[in-house]
Amino acid sequence: QVQLVESGGGSVQAGGSLRLSCAVIGSTSCMGWFRQAPGKEREGVANIDTDGRATYADSVKGRFTISRDNTQNTLYLQMNSLKPEDTAMYFCAAAVSSVISWSSPPAYKYWGQGTQVTVSS
Repeated sequence: QVQLVESGGGSVQAGGSLRLSCAVIGSTSCMGWFRQAPGKEREGVANIDTDGRATYADSVKGRFTISRDNTQNTLYLQMNSLKPEDTAMYFCAAAVSSVISWSSPPAYKYWGQGTQVTVSS
């Protein structure tokens, strides 16, 4: 069984930065960050495989960085140059093997409870 616990969300002004963390209990394969704004579908933000290769949604490329510390069993999402449209509940997710479609929520078996990010203009 895998448990994921996010932290680090909060409220910032546009242009600010936040760093999300996801504590991982258990063994995982590739992992990802997703977000969901009210009334919208959950969307993939970034994914990282066991070798550290990262993939990003076009909307966050150049602003967000996903990383994982396997010694600390923690997944991170560094978010810079935040925009109001980044406002959402952010979730970390873990798959039990490599995924074909990294941005598809059904590809991930385990999910955290989410942490809210609010960016004001």
